[in-house]
Amino acid sequence: MQIYNRHVDAKRIHAELSYSKLILAKVSFDSLLFRKELKKALTILLPADVEMLKSWCYIKFGQQYRSILDECFSKTHLN
Repeated sequence: MQIYNRHVDAKRIHAELSYSKLILAKVSFDSLLFRKELKKALTILLPADVEMLKSWCYIKFGQQYRSILDECFSKTHLN
């Protein structure tokens, strides 16, 4: 039973990462919305998923929102 729960949690967390990417892509037309949604995603995701999101964001939005990405990812879970 416990293995099943871990598996379900892993799927849910992966879904959160996918959902965050989808939302960021949809709001990328507006820098304020993009910053807001990125900050929200960073509070939900686990550190490993934050690293995956970070890589994806810099590839996809690095030209457009470098300063926002630098700001948001510099404040992430460095503990």
